[in-house]
Amino acid sequence: MRPAPTFLAVSLAFAAPASAEDNVFEGMAGPYGERLRYDEKGLTLTFPEPGVKLNIGGRLHIDAGAAGFSRPGLTDAFPDIVAVRRSWIEPTLTIGRDWVVAFQYDFSDPLLPINDAFVAWKGLPDTILTLGNMKVPFSLEWLQSNNDTLFAERSLANAFVPDRRFGFAVGHHGQAWTAVASVFGDAASNGITGDGVAAAGRATVAPILEERETLHLGLAGLFQSRSRADGAFSFSTPPEAFLFTRPFVDTGDLPDVAHVSRIGAEFAYRSGPILVQAEYIHAEIERFAGAGGPVPVLGFQGGYVEAALVLNGEGRAYALTPEGGTTYATFKGVRVAEGQRVSRGGFGVFELAARFSAIDLDARGSRGGRERDVTVGLSWYPEPNLRLITNYVHGRVRPGEAQSDTVGLAPFSVDTVIARLQIYW
Repeated sequence: MRPAPTFLAVSLAFAAPASAEDNVFEGMAGPYGERLRYDEKGLTLTFPEPGVKLNIGGRLHIDAGAAGFSRPGLTDAFPDIVAVRRSWIEPTLTIGRDWVVAFQYDFSDPLLPINDAFVAWKGLPDTILTLGNMKVPFSLEWLQSNNDTLFAERSLANAFVPDRRFGFAVGHHGQAWTAVASVFGDAASNGITGDGVAAAGRATVAPILEERETLHLGLAGLFQSRSRADGAFSFSTPPEAFLFTRPFVDTGDLPDVAHVSRIGAEFAYRSGPILVQAEYIHAEIERFAGAGGPVPVLGFQGGYVEAALVLNGEGRAYALTPEGGTTYATFKGVRVAEGQRVSRGGFGVFELAARFSAIDLDARGSRGGRERDVTVGLSWYPEPNLRLITNYVHGRVRPGEAQSDTVGLAPFSVDTVIARLQIYW
């Protein structure tokens, strides 16, 4: 079992449900007018002049589960039944109205521990300029916080979305539309260089934007240029559960990749407690021409359709603009009203969700495999900063050649049950 870091103890201390008397603690003003506040958003230190605020938040996600396979010999792909998925500390510094400095560090990820690490400036009307490590503006599902996604893991189509990268982004918005353009290198944890240069853009519009009803449409594109020195490139995805140690569909390392392009279409509709969301992503890989002439273009695709119903609470609100970065036009998490809190004698809020997702990594001259997943889930929100998730995932897999040594080439099905304790502040 992967061990939990000592950060677990600190996380549980912050997430413990507050009583009516200590729900919000705000200390007396200091010599410079500063105040320390503790509430469901964590610790916040505020200086009235010149308007400086430091918030220290975090999140802890712990997964437990089990998996069954339709043919023997695959159980080693699911060796652990409990693991820490995320263990983040998240300080955010706000200076006046124009500057935001954000940083996120994941103690549970030894390879890419740095998540958001950017400086954002909001001095121009309806515009945010951001420099640093941040999410590439591509895919509604990806841009939503992992605290707020409908399921424990994002869909199979998330295989086509790059992780956070270091770069520059400019975002602009109107009353019901957003547009973001950006240029990126590699991730900050990888040293910025080594994976080429990418240009990405995303535009959204909300033809319906009311308090209880929202219609969202979005289109995003990403073009990545690489050199021969950048090495191999691949697409792969785990079967929608972190506890799996290997993907079942994988293109394997593709040498001499010159260009990678992606285009994604987004749709979402929210009416009160109901949310329906869907995306389709198409990706193409162009390789450097060899001595024998041009190399065929490889095309891959994936997508998902999902729906959720909040059984006894408000629906998910729509957030047009972020504090900084590229996360425009997303849906927030489920809100727990004061009277619904378990610590106030309530029962919390319950949310049902279902999803179908698919990915096709087979292309001419390359067999990466295909997978189809059906997921149903139930989330319980007993407190504003506490969530318990249960997901059942049924997957049908036709493995690719890159996985033939570990899972073979014969099709199989897999049934997975995942439970998550999710604490965030």
